Amino acid sequence: MSWQIEVDGDTCIGSGMCSAIAEEHFELVDGVSRPLRTDIDPDDDVVDAAESCPVEAILVRDAQSGRTLAPEP
Repeated sequence: MSWQIEVDGDTCIGSGMCSAIAEEHFELVDGVSRPLRTDIDPDDDVVDAAESCPVEAILVRDAQSGRTLAPEP
């Protein structure tokens, strides 16, 4: 099983919550979050980061099914 991470750079406000929660998966570049890798092994910290994003700019999906894992709809 693997997950995919996407960050909507147009929506991101650069709060840094994601990189604080899951520093091994996100970095801030010029005030915008970017995933360090788009395909990852499942990690609850990534779900927490997506759920904590104040503007819901992070999308986490199951790579096989495409089902959205976070943020919750």
